[in-house]
Amino acid sequence: MTQTYTAAQMLDRLVGFASVVGQPNGHIVDFIREYLTGHDITCHVIAGPEGDRSNLFATIGDGARSGYVLSGHLDVVPAGEPEWQADPFVLRQSGDRLIGRGACDMKGFVAAVLAMAPRLAALDLRAPIHIALSYDEEAGCIGVPHLLSALPDLCAPPLGAIIGEPSGMVPVLAHKGKAALQLVARGQSGHSSRPDLGANAIHALLPALSAAAAQAQDLMSGPNDDRFAPPWSSVQIGTVSGGQAVNIIPDRVCAQLEARAIAGVDPRDLMAPILGACGVTVQAQWLSTYPALALDPTHPLADLTARLSCNAPLGAVSYGTEAGLFQQAGVPAIICGPGDIARAHRPEEYLTLAELEAAAQMVLALGAHLQN
Repeated sequence: MTQTYTAAQMLDRLVGFASVVGQPNGHIVDFIREYLTGHDITCHVIAGPEGDRSNLFATIGDGARSGYVLSGHLDVVPAGEPEWQADPFVLRQSGDRLIGRGACDMKGFVAAVLAMAPRLAALDLRAPIHIALSYDEEAGCIGVPHLLSALPDLCAPPLGAIIGEPSGMVPVLAHKGKAALQLVARGQSGHSSRPDLGANAIHALLPALSAAAAQAQDLMSGPNDDRFAPPWSSVQIGTVSGGQAVNIIPDRVCAQLEARAIAGVDPRDLMAPILGACGVTVQAQWLSTYPALALDPTHPLADLTARLSCNAPLGAVSYGTEAGLFQQAGVPAIICGPGDIARAHRPEEYLTLAELEAAAQMVLALGAHLQN
């Protein structure tokens, strides 16, 4: 008999896969593919250029018709914090809390979708329900663009996508976009007593770093979008590393910067003053980028998700998701998933049983909505 799971049992299986961002994910993808195909659900595995990581796309119903996408990512952030009270990759229950890395962000939503998939497959659907699962979202939404580029060959244009990031089961209409940039400056090493015989890489990078600090200050004056906190776009220098010792001229320095943009602003454009300040010895490389999300409050997807979740939509959140990329690919998108984003990326991350059940009920409600 084909295996079935409750949502909590499925979450237990998913947390058990240490699918850390930037690492191979074949083990969890193979498990999900075998589970879904065992229920006669069509699956496609879309490999990324890394060669050891894949997205998965599954369709319940007639993919030649336009339907809806339930989207989540399979990767999680590392779990090396000493505050974990037990193995973070073994789900454990404490009262109504299900504790484990990724329980909230965002294997809880994925577990609810997968556990309900056999029940959806038993329905006579007038429009299909697709399941889109991506890799390396935590590295800046690296995996899902490869899935989206394959979408025209996988199904008819979807009517909408629900991205199940933790939002307290409240539909979210907008989020900021993000771009991450790496700057590397190279110089010539030597003894610090003879700076005339070397070239200080850190000094070479200072104009770009100063431009970043100035841009961060300038952006605080607007333009503003009061749906966000803070209401302006932002730039920050996240890391700087370089040099060997105080008496050695540094021959290399690396800095990573990010920009977060309100809707209507390209996050890459926010980096223009910084790139303009880079000298000839500074190399710039984009690490990741994704656009902001902005769904019109009057869009049918907003009303549908409100009815499915039993919650009125929220204007915006400041964190980013894959929803902006779905929108950029022509698929209307909205965020709605179980849990609280404040629990993400923290030790003792958890999702409650009630939150998991609410996500499962939303998935079933979508099936009921699409049933003939």
